[in-house]
Amino acid sequence: MNKMKLGLIVGVPDDPRVSFEKVLELDIPTCQLTCTAERLVDKLDPNKIRRAADELGIEISSFFLLFEGQRFDLKDGPATMGLVAESFREKRLKLAKRFSDMVVEMGVRSITSHIGFIPDDPRDPIYIGFLDVMKELAEYCGNNGQIFCFETGQELPSTLKRTIRDVGTGNLFVNLDPANLILYGMANPLDAVEIFGEYVRGMHAKDGIWPNRDEVLGHETALGEGKVNFSLLIPRLKEKGFEGPITIEREISGPEQRTDILKAKALLEPML
Repeated sequence: MNKMKLGLIVGVPDDPRVSFEKVLELDIPTCQLTCTAERLVDKLDPNKIRRAADELGIEISSFFLLFEGQRFDLKDGPATMGLVAESFREKRLKLAKRFSDMVVEMGVRSITSHIGFIPDDPRDPIYIGFLDVMKELAEYCGNNGQIFCFETGQELPSTLKRTIRDVGTGNLFVNLDPANLILYGMANPLDAVEIFGEYVRGMHAKDGIWPNRDEVLGHETALGEGKVNFSLLIPRLKEKGFEGPITIEREISGPEQRTDILKAKALLEPML
């Protein structure tokens, strides 16, 4: 098996070269880009993004789809996240299709997203309605030659695997974020890998600790300081056929973010 590549998740400023230069300066060969659908379709030029990536030699492994107005916690998240939140579905489905079209202009064949808090009960009307919308988006991405990867964490792994099979379009996969599984209190990442298996097509290298009962989310930490056991997780992913990339994510800003990214890089490189 070939050695896996590292990646870094970065936003897209008005001048995309700024983000790609950050990735290059850290000597990381790939990245996931991220921004809201609203920002991409209203303010950004996909050709400019593609040119900047090519000029600096950075591979874009996936584009992470966000939406304005989302709350990433257990309290307000279910009513505001992704396509599961009923009041946002119609508007966001249209935005997501435009997002797909612009991403494919960049030559990027993978979209990743938190799609919402998927209900565990397959008879839940919210779930049944969500399936129709998700299938429409998945088929649209498929017609653009793209896969769609569900970011993990906001639902049980078994629920997400069932959703992939229920939608049944053949182009739905998983971006494993082991920290999110912990932050939302949903699963041990090692158990999740056994459930997802061959569906894992991307991974975020992020760490964190479990939420207490009175918290709306757990706490992200620097890699190696949380409850994700990367020394066991990465070999298990390899056994399931995962080939990378492993994309570092550190959701803080300032000098400490760079320090923690370099620490993560040093920790991960011997495992690749």
